[in-house]
Amino acid sequence: MRIVVSGTHASGKSTLISDFVLRHPEFTVLPDPFELLDEADDSPRVALFAAQLRIAAQRLRELEPGAKIIAERGPIDFLAYLLASAELADVPIDDEFGARAVEMTADAMSHVDLLVVLPLTAQDAIPVGSDEHPELRVVMDEILPELVDDPDVVGDGLVVIEITGEPSARVAALEALL
Repeated sequence: MRIVVSGTHASGKSTLISDFVLRHPEFTVLPDPFELLDEADDSPRVALFAAQLRIAAQRLRELEPGAKIIAERGPIDFLAYLLASAELADVPIDDEFGARAVEMTADAMSHVDLLVVLPLTAQDAIPVGSDEHPELRVVMDEILPELVDDPDVVGDGLVVIEITGEPSARVAALEALL
């Protein structure tokens, strides 16, 4: 089973994945694509999100059918960050660039069996400081569900589940889908 865990930053992705893999060591973890970049400056910007989208898409396309992986973030996350950045800057994304990003995302997501989305909720709040770009976090969290509902982005066959609650409830919800 090929699983992608998506959500804005500080939504509980790493915790869910580490808790899940402790109970299911047969799964390989694909880390956050940011960890695979040689970036000294981690301030959010279009080029950084585009690079992470490419990494996330490529690694999903390279997976064998039946692989047991759980990925922290997929290309859909970075498409949401690109759109959120454009919205916050009040600068539209170039049509050709946007179309390529959607196409790359859709192709990669066709290699995923399960998309787990972790939305921000008041009851599951994870506080973040101003250095975590809280406005970008909120706007990305608003855009991600729109992308998840768009068949041009996720296709027709992808199983999508939104999981909320405390960490043990999240793991139980994910395990129920195996």
